[in-house]
Amino acid sequence: MTSTPTAPAYTEQFPNLADASLGAAVLAVSDEFFAACERLLDPAPPRFEAGLYDDHGKWMDGWETRRRRDSGHDWCVLRLALPGDIAGIEIDTRFFTGNAPTGAMLECTLLPPASDPDETTTWRPLLGLTPIKGDDRLFVALDTAQPCSHVRLHIYPDGGIARLRLYGSVRPPEGLAPDAERDLLALTNGGRALAWSDAHYGHPQNLLRPGRGVNMGDGWETRRRREPGHDWCILALGEIGIVERIDVDTSHFKGNFPAACSIQAARLDGMPDAGIVTPQSLFWNTLLPEQPLQADAVHTFAELAVPGPITHLRFNIHPDGGVSRLRAFGRPLV
Repeated sequence: MTSTPTAPAYTEQFPNLADASLGAAVLAVSDEFFAACERLLDPAPPRFEAGLYDDHGKWMDGWETRRRRDSGHDWCVLRLALPGDIAGIEIDTRFFTGNAPTGAMLECTLLPPASDPDETTTWRPLLGLTPIKGDDRLFVALDTAQPCSHVRLHIYPDGGIARLRLYGSVRPPEGLAPDAERDLLALTNGGRALAWSDAHYGHPQNLLRPGRGVNMGDGWETRRRREPGHDWCILALGEIGIVERIDVDTSHFKGNFPAACSIQAARLDGMPDAGIVTPQSLFWNTLLPEQPLQADAVHTFAELAVPGPITHLRFNIHPDGGVSRLRAFGRPLV
């Protein structure tokens, strides 16, 4: 087995928009004889099951086509979970040692809401034809973020890929009333995590996911702090707005919830780098003074020290622990 390369920063700074748990789906596929294409979109790391076979042969955790005996190549069309601007790509071929493609290419398109590609769709290059190795993770950062709602993956000539991950910022949904209350922090509305003190057990991006958390692994959880201080994460709203209500959900965190939380906020121009935002965040205005938390509960805070329109939050947990979801309900600045 090959060594695992270090994942670049974009894999932490942006959500994976090709995530089936968020709604990404396979629309069409040329062949999936050995392994279903939908496994490409599984958010869990690929695994290898020694000795496991099905009616078609060795069971593999990914998409795998039959061996081609013609001059063509295989492909699939995918709908992203959310339209967004793709900043980086990951093609994961772990455990495909003698059956990986020799190359891959990606195309993309941005279509109106509730639309899917057809024979009239114009596709744009996302990743040119690129050599692929087996049992590897290929990372490609894009020079310019590309707007996408759908992608078409070509593999040459055939073979298997464990996962395709497309990291990018979500485009806020169209058609919402300008003054309608919404969760300005939601992943589906363009919110994302920028920086954090620790994410040993769970990534702070989970705080922004839709719905309630399904278990302790579906939230942000830090290691046990053995030194003074507290843990924190910095979150960017999807659009500038005024936050009127905060929900802090500690579902499933029963023996490891934080004792308290507090929130600071700021309005920043553009999308500053996390390295610039982090030290500055110590001096942001207080949106929510320190509040006690309980285990496995939704806490609603409507009495906020509103600092005016904001773009970023610093969510502090005292001293450490786990939180399932964080909601910042309010109205965008019209």
